[in-house]
Amino acid sequence: MEPGFNPDLQHTLRESVGISGTGLHTGINVDMTLNPANPGFGIQFKRIDLPGQPLVKADCDLVTDTSRGTTLEENGARVSTVEHVLAALVGMGIDNCLIEINGPEIPIIDGSSQPFVEIIEEAGVLEQDAAKNWYTIDTNITYLNEEKRVELVAMPSTSYKLTTLIDFNSPVLGTQHASLKSISDFKSEIAPCRTFCFLHELEMLLQNNLIKGGDINNAIVVVDKPVDQETMARLSKAFRKERIEVKSEGYLNNLELRFPNEPARHKLLDVVGDLALVGYPIKAHIIANRPGHYSNVEFARMLKHYIRKNKHVKDVPVYDPSQQPVFNTQQIEKKLPHRYPFLLVDKILELTDKHIVGLKNVTFNEPFFQGHFPGNPVMPGVLQIEALAQTGGILAINNLPAGEYDTYFVKIDNCKFKLKVLPGDTLLMKLELLGPIRRGICEMHGTVYVGNKIATEAYLMAQLVKRI
Repeated sequence: MEPGFNPDLQHTLRESVGISGTGLHTGINVDMTLNPANPGFGIQFKRIDLPGQPLVKADCDLVTDTSRGTTLEENGARVSTVEHVLAALVGMGIDNCLIEINGPEIPIIDGSSQPFVEIIEEAGVLEQDAAKNWYTIDTNITYLNEEKRVELVAMPSTSYKLTTLIDFNSPVLGTQHASLKSISDFKSEIAPCRTFCFLHELEMLLQNNLIKGGDINNAIVVVDKPVDQETMARLSKAFRKERIEVKSEGYLNNLELRFPNEPARHKLLDVVGDLALVGYPIKAHIIANRPGHYSNVEFARMLKHYIRKNKHVKDVPVYDPSQQPVFNTQQIEKKLPHRYPFLLVDKILELTDKHIVGLKNVTFNEPFFQGHFPGNPVMPGVLQIEALAQTGGILAINNLPAGEYDTYFVKIDNCKFKLKVLPGDTLLMKLELLGPIRRGICEMHGTVYVGNKIATEAYLMAQLVKRI
């Protein structure tokens, strides 16, 4: 991360950038493009080679396989070996990115995150006009697998830092540990570290035709047992190399190690990539003992569940005045054409690609209280619906290409008013997309909360029209 990088704001890429390479396990050559995305978009993959170009979100609940890397599947599309590019995005502070890929697996390149860090630097990191909401924990969260002797712990911390320990009972690797005290050091300390495997694992993978894209230079191969000439000949043929040999240190025909504890550092890299699937930026000290993709993803699910459970009570939005909003009033005015006295949303507290939470402070000075009703001020229900619509307009606009848009009501369904809104109330307006926006038509379910009570709810349909 560059000097002056503000970790409390969201970031994306300054421009699109691409890289091509072979998938480690499929052997399929793929082209991958990292694209800028709006605040709240998160990280999503798009399989541009499939009909409809389906999206796959970077979400631990969508993981379907962790046997040889981390695989996501959604909308009938699979994307494999996502952990190294996800680690690079997290390590470079990228919150929002659309990753287009024309094959089923992320290219392995050299088995590290460094090639992806380099193209992110080439594209440039763009600070966005939206707050990044960090989530903290107030207790230790522990994942334990006694059978595999795996333990992962998240401890309360004022920043995101990680420690990994590995012990494979191997005379070559021994016991190693690696630590990352600040995510800003990821580029120099962790990104260059390549994946590794043991020779006996490599032979099994080759026998089962599972590393079609393998190359002797995209993984560190650990040799901790004697190897006969027949095996060497088989490996030479598989990797299309004239000569395969075992270095004296116990590594196969490989480049020099980039760090003495490169395997432990790569395990830390994998943890960073897999924990990106939590979907929320967290401040915690992660200690991972003998981690692997399966345990990392299970741990990510625990963290996501904890954050969701403590973030809302029965899904009711929570307003913390000390937390910086995603958009303040001035930033909202850049998104919406409305102005006082018809701008009816003061802050945006949460924003993702599928939901938004806005806030409206209702004061006795509202112009509508002069006539509705004198001596008995009540906020008109139609203006609560309008406040919902304005908040939903920001959610919809954020899902569309850059530009200025106007939103028009098409339909309001099943509208219910359950609570009078009075001067002094704070409205929390939550809207959720009911499906993708098609041909500018947006359908949402909206709810107005006062405290933990529902004041108003409705199904809204609107049309977005780009201004010429």
